[in-house]
Amino acid sequence: MIALAEIVQKLNLEVVGSAENLDRRVVAGYASDLLSCAMNRAKKDYVWVTLQSHANVVAVASLLDLAAVIITEGNRPDDETIARAESEGVCLLLTPKTTFTVVGELTALGVRGEPEQP
Repeated sequence: MIALAEIVQKLNLEVVGSAENLDRRVVAGYASDLLSCAMNRAKKDYVWVTLQSHANVVAVASLLDLAAVIITEGNRPDDETIARAESEGVCLLLTPKTTFTVVGELTALGVRGEPEQP
């Protein structure tokens, strides 16, 4: 497992929304732009990679208790979405990189698609 703060630093991500849990451990990752797929496959303490940046992303992240959402391709949530993320304790991370690039970088850091079994 890797701390969210290390992912932020190594991938040079911009933090918006809630930054109070950067010491949180990421157990795995999931990438999809379909909210229904993320709701089905992402789990607690995962990092979700998507290019979506609207308020429903915050709702899904909050519902699943995700460690963070990495929003790719330079997409930026509006102020209302950022305020909602702050109030719900959801960490949004922004990057101009593509989803493909981010997933590769996360994999290089040891983040896998499923948590490692003991």
